[in-house]
Amino acid sequence: MLFDNKRIDKMLIAMQSDLTNYLAEEQITSPVMVGIHSGGVLVARRLHETMEIEEPLGELNSGFYRDDFSSHGLKAQLKPSVMPLSVEGRHIILVDDVLYSGRTIRAAMNELFDYGRPASITLVVLIDRGNRELPIEAQVVGVKHVLEPAEYLQVTGPDQLEMSIIRREHN
Repeated sequence: MLFDNKRIDKMLIAMQSDLTNYLAEEQITSPVMVGIHSGGVLVARRLHETMEIEEPLGELNSGFYRDDFSSHGLKAQLKPSVMPLSVEGRHIILVDDVLYSGRTIRAAMNELFDYGRPASITLVVLIDRGNRELPIEAQVVGVKHVLEPAEYLQVTGPDQLEMSIIRREHN
């Protein structure tokens, strides 16, 4: 199954509307948006631009903070985090492409706290694929789509975002 650029654009427009409404309801002004490498940064860039958020976009690579780091090891593409602002007392919009077990989000929140203590964290994800291992829930979701255990999602970009559901081959 392919979520093509047009479908992703429609999802992003709906997410922007949902996020704007959520921020208004919570009376959050001047938020800081932070994307999680790598797919979350692609989604965050699009939302950051269309929502005209004034603060610079932050980028987290929470690889070192994962609780499964020792079993999975260091990935060759581990890019450094870029946090242009302090998060101390700020309202953070944390953006990722896929919410699955919750472990990436937990790791990203651990890293965020190394930069300061945020006033709040709002989680925004392009797709929630269910099957959580940790009690983490997104406030804004593009689409909920439960996948089979042998399936995973791949988000590509940056200019035209597309998302594919790929089935792992068993040897």
